[in-house]
Amino acid sequence: MAMKESGHETIDQVASKAHEAVDRAADTAGKAEEYTREQASRAEERVREVAVHGRQRADDVLERVSTHVRENPLMSIGMAFVAGALYSSLRRRR
Repeated sequence: MAMKESGHETIDQVASKAHEAVDRAADTAGKAEEYTREQASRAEERVREVAVHGRQRADDVLERVSTHVRENPLMSIGMAFVAGALYSSLRRRR
């Protein structure tokens, strides 16, 4: 019977160590998840900032182009014609 008690004690010790290991792994996984969420949140915020900045720059360029076209309509038509002819020429070569 001493053998059975010794076996049960060993099983209990192994089970206890296994539970401790699982608890440590769960704690580490929780910290990793929290860190990952924080980093994802920061990345999302940065992407939003860059998108807003990009939209602002695109709006600025559009405004400058519109102003240039209003102030120089004939030159703008000529530039559009040359760009179209060049594009068409390049497309035909393929």
